Amino acid sequence: MPGEAPDTRGTRDEAQGIRAEARGTAPVPLSVLDLVTVGAGSTATDALRTSVALSRLAESRGFHRYWVAEHHSMPGVASSSPAVILAHLAAHTERIRLGSGGVMLPNHAPLVIAEQFGTLEAMAPGRIDLGLGRAPGTDGATAAALRRTDGLSEGADDFPQQLAELLRFLDDDFPDGHPYARIHAIPGPIQGSTPGGVQSPHRPPVWLLGSSGFSARLAAMLGLPFAFAHHFSAQNTVPALDLYRQQFRPSAVLDEPYALIGVSALAADDEQEARRQVRATALNMIRLRSGRPGLFPAPEDAEAHVFSPLEQEFVDSWAGNIVHGTADEVRAGLDGLQKRTGADELMLTSHAHRGELRLRSYELIADAYGLPTA
Repeated sequence: MPGEAPDTRGTRDEAQGIRAEARGTAPVPLSVLDLVTVGAGSTATDALRTSVALSRLAESRGFHRYWVAEHHSMPGVASSSPAVILAHLAAHTERIRLGSGGVMLPNHAPLVIAEQFGTLEAMAPGRIDLGLGRAPGTDGATAAALRRTDGLSEGADDFPQQLAELLRFLDDDFPDGHPYARIHAIPGPIQGSTPGGVQSPHRPPVWLLGSSGFSARLAAMLGLPFAFAHHFSAQNTVPALDLYRQQFRPSAVLDEPYALIGVSALAADDEQEARRQVRATALNMIRLRSGRPGLFPAPEDAEAHVFSPLEQEFVDSWAGNIVHGTADEVRAGLDGLQKRTGADELMLTSHAHRGELRLRSYELIADAYGLPTA
């Protein structure tokens, strides 16, 4: 009827924000996952400046989307507030999709997330993704401080219910009689049904993130796109993707399953430099997993470190899951990984001590695939 805002929930506009065409000779769309790494000798300000430069490089070279991950209480990772960082990146980019990879839903009230991402959508219409995870993104004590509770399992166990509540807030469709029926996430759909209001044609598409079968099943049941953390759970990648595809139910968002995988990839002009950086990455993970997180170490720190036999075993295993080397070697590794997993999109995360090395890695990968230069 004239004057009524159209109902745009679940339209193919969302699917268009999910699917994309591969660019250059890449087998599938390529995207970026940024942990806003802070190296020893640098500051969070330096890391965030690198993120701005990297988001602009990714946009100019035809990467499809740029996500920021939520982590807490880690000195070497300055991405504790994804929504704040995404607002900053939105002001410095024009076309590339921006999103969370992800927001850890149990750490936040669903209404707060709906408000934050509704605000981001208003800032950058049609460019925002909302990726959600059920892990804390930190250690147990920090998770308790975030959630103001000692029941750390509660948030993860309640994830499906929290997700359902968040989707209701995003769509503003709580049923009559529900305690939240008169509560609205703003910016949001209620503004379009208010006298004189005009409904935005966009709503951030929701992705589920995971490193096991739980989120794969839930994403399949709801017909949502799925992002798997291959970069730290490589052994579970194929089983989780198979589970997602086998159990997928078509929805108003997607007719067919769509899965991306997060991949650690580092290209360098010199193969030896790539190996040095990967060894430093492994040392960083050893410190993190032993309860001693710090700034991202320099390669010299890794070279000076005497690895125990157990640590060396971890280094070898961890390095084996990072696609690294020259640009041609990384391209071959990514092509092989995509072929083995059938991933619809590869989301690359590069870890290095200095920001310019991360920028160079993405530039080399873009060149290797003949991605556009503007």
